[in-house]
Amino acid sequence: MALLQDKIVLVTGAGAGIGRATALAMAAEGAVVAAADIDRGAAERTSADCNEGRTVGNSRRAIAIEADCGDVASIDRMIAQAVAGLGRLDVIVNNAGVTRFADIMDLTEADWDRIHRVNAKGVFFCLQRAAREMIRQFEADGGGGRIINIASISGRGYAGASNAAYAASKGAVISLTKMAAQQLGRFNINVNAVCPGVTRTELGARNAVARAAERGITVEQLFAEQEAGIPIRRANTPDDIAAMAVFLASPGARNVTGQSYNVDGGLVPS
Repeated sequence: MALLQDKIVLVTGAGAGIGRATALAMAAEGAVVAAADIDRGAAERTSADCNEGRTVGNSRRAIAIEADCGDVASIDRMIAQAVAGLGRLDVIVNNAGVTRFADIMDLTEADWDRIHRVNAKGVFFCLQRAAREMIRQFEADGGGGRIINIASISGRGYAGASNAAYAASKGAVISLTKMAAQQLGRFNINVNAVCPGVTRTELGARNAVARAAERGITVEQLFAEQEAGIPIRRANTPDDIAAMAVFLASPGARNVTGQSYNVDGGLVPS
């Protein structure tokens, strides 16, 4: 039996990077996946890849949802679509996020608002809206659910953060995770966070180009420097983060809640 057989999992920011890897990993473990992204085409590609070879009769094993996770009305529609399309919601992975590389003195009000709109406000309202469904499930059948927030070691003070506003937004996610776990535990809802370190994603690659240009070095040189500073001497792939998310959604993590786990090769002490 697969770890997540027939669990209903919603992944935000599922069109690329960590979100896509997480959606695929959940599907590989038997979950039925709602892949949500602001880019409808990217969500559909992830959904199609989750579905590949996994149909049962005429029943699809994944659906795509277009959603802006910085907009509360869009979040409400996303959750409603997932529940209407798949019947319930067992797990949400709050992965959608934005950033840019910038020095603290170069950040603008627009930067702060854009980053916190998705990374902090968006995570809170995705969590809250998902929890409403999970509370209903608990009251109906004791089921509850799992909430997994993708934070960052930047929220723990990692000096290599893309910018200070991003670090603050991810610190908010870590604090939110602890508080939500305390208040939702009575409904059999586990709330945990994953804190990725240096991870090779499309978004990370764009930031790497800006970092390297500022220092007058190549991206390859930047990557080599980053990996030399990681105790285990390698950066994450998105699959490394997805594996931790799968564990936190699995039966083995049934008594784990309120925790924030670094996946960073030993770069930052917890």
